[in-house]
Amino acid sequence: MHTSLEDMPLETQIGEIEIHAAQWDEIYVRHVDLPAGTDFTPLFVGLPGDLCQCEHWGHIIRGSITVRYADGREEINKAGELYYWPGGHTGWTDEGVEFVEFNRTSDIMPVLAHLSKQLA
Repeated sequence: MHTSLEDMPLETQIGEIEIHAAQWDEIYVRHVDLPAGTDFTPLFVGLPGDLCQCEHWGHIIRGSITVRYADGREEINKAGELYYWPGGHTGWTDEGVEFVEFNRTSDIMPVLAHLSKQLA
């Protein structure tokens, strides 16, 4: 399977936040573009441990994102890097970030439903 960004359906657009997504069998593919200052931490409140419990695999295209895990460890993922984020994390970007990620559909959908409620 393949697609172009232009052909991916828009999942979310809030201000400068723009997320496109497509379901490929059991994998949910997302192209995420976040402006500087985006912080997911408050949006994860109410999930187990107040953290995203979904695993993510991806590639940072532009910018960087800081990820904090349940054990307090932090890492910065930068443009050009591939990543794996296990469940139990939050993240934010100080400079803005664009990335493509791959998720198990069954794992990401509960998180997206929670985020929708938080943003409503």
